[in-house]
Amino acid sequence: MRELTRKDVEAACKGGSVFASGGGGFYEHGLAMGQAALTLDKVKLVTVDELPDDAIILTCTAIGAPAGTTDWQMLGKDYIKAVQLVMEKYEGKIVGVMTPQNGKSSSTNGWLPSAALGLVVVDATGDIRAHPTGKMGAMGVANDLNYHTIQAVAGGKPEKGNYMELVVSGTSAKTSKILRIASDLSGGFIAAARHPLTAKYIKENAAIGGLSKAIDLGYAIIDAEPEGAEAVIHAIVKQTKGEIVGRGKVSKKDMHYTDEAFDIGTIEVDAPNNRLTLHVMNEFMAIDDAQQNRRSTYPDVIAAFSTETGRPLSTNEIKEGMELAVFKIDKSLIPLSSSVKDPTVYPEVEEALGIKLYDDAFKEKINH
Repeated sequence: MRELTRKDVEAACKGGSVFASGGGGFYEHGLAMGQAALTLDKVKLVTVDELPDDAIILTCTAIGAPAGTTDWQMLGKDYIKAVQLVMEKYEGKIVGVMTPQNGKSSSTNGWLPSAALGLVVVDATGDIRAHPTGKMGAMGVANDLNYHTIQAVAGGKPEKGNYMELVVSGTSAKTSKILRIASDLSGGFIAAARHPLTAKYIKENAAIGGLSKAIDLGYAIIDAEPEGAEAVIHAIVKQTKGEIVGRGKVSKKDMHYTDEAFDIGTIEVDAPNNRLTLHVMNEFMAIDDAQQNRRSTYPDVIAAFSTETGRPLSTNEIKEGMELAVFKIDKSLIPLSSSVKDPTVYPEVEEALGIKLYDDAFKEKINH
């Protein structure tokens, strides 16, 4: 057990910014929620091994489009309310919370409900990096017709008539679609709690240690920041064993928002003797070069760093004319949850982007 600190909040958000892969929420929001948690009570981070196999863990998240194209509002009380709504509906005792992904704010998703409701934060993630659909962080329950889930959301601006609370139960696939619509109606981003699962199940299906990996990376970034942008980029590459795919100027950005709370499109980077195309569905999902060679595919971690500051940029922060360093961590270097290896979670993302993902990411598995 580890008691989290204010420095851990900063580290989680900075390390989470890399695993955010262009999405994963908003840095200032993550800091605010994490620090607010520590003003309420102690926040305890535990490994899944420290919990009994039958302990129930709930996933805390935010649903929506992180590119900053909508007028959303999520307050700390909304994260707490979403968890309370599930606890009221669920018949068993919930002892811990976890995040379905790392990100600028999503790494601290569960900290506030943890402090407010006397729960522990579990050092596991549904996916170590950020992803566009709930299925990708659902640890195998996304298309399980035998798993009856409970999901709840809370958030939106009351003064605009957008605030809502919603609890749904049923299969993960159907209820997740309802919450996507709720997110759009509330303003494009909403706090959520979902999927009560046992510690035994989490141990077998999550990306174990996913949160502490983000915190450790964040400390490496903090240590390098006084030396400037290149030192930060070098520290990230060294800590993660990732690689810079290319550097260059953003020549084109083509993004649009959908009524299912997705930001979809492409960002093109003119690297020396090549052009890199980053495919975006809330997060970076693939990189192609000018010869149509696939350079990286989800579930690789894909990020874009400002060469001026060294910071990982969200898609909303990227503008035409900016100089970027495009980065990847190969999936072989990160813990993979069962959901990112599930071929059934890919079709809707592939259809939205018009490219193949699963076949490219797991072609060795398919060939054998």
